[in-house]
Amino acid sequence: MHAFDVLRDPVRRRILELLAGGEHPAGAVVDVIQREFGITQAAVSQHLKVLRDSGFARVRVDAARRIYAVDPEPLRDVDAWLARFRRFWEPKLDALETEIARGKRTAR
Repeated sequence: MHAFDVLRDPVRRRILELLAGGEHPAGAVVDVIQREFGITQAAVSQHLKVLRDSGFARVRVDAARRIYAVDPEPLRDVDAWLARFRRFWEPKLDALETEIARGKRTAR
C-alpha cells in the first residue's frame, strides 16, 4: 500500500498523531479513537493493523499489552516527496515569521 493511501484515512492520521507523542498501549489508542470517531474496537484494530503492515507503526509486546509507536521510515519517504513542493509555502512562512517578529517589537 502506498504511503498516501495509508495517510488518506483520518482515523489512521489521528492514530499517528497520538503515537507521535510517544508509545501508547493499544487499549489507550482504542479509547481515544472510539471517543473521537465513534467506531468499534475491531475497527480501530484494523486501522492499527494497516499502520503496522505498511510500516508506519511498530508494536512490541509487554506482558499482555501491545505497545504501539511510530516508525519514522515511511514518513521520511513522504517528507522526501513533499520536498519538491516546499518552495511554494516556505517563503510565505518566512514572511509570516518576519511579520510576527515585527508585531512583537511594535507591541513592546
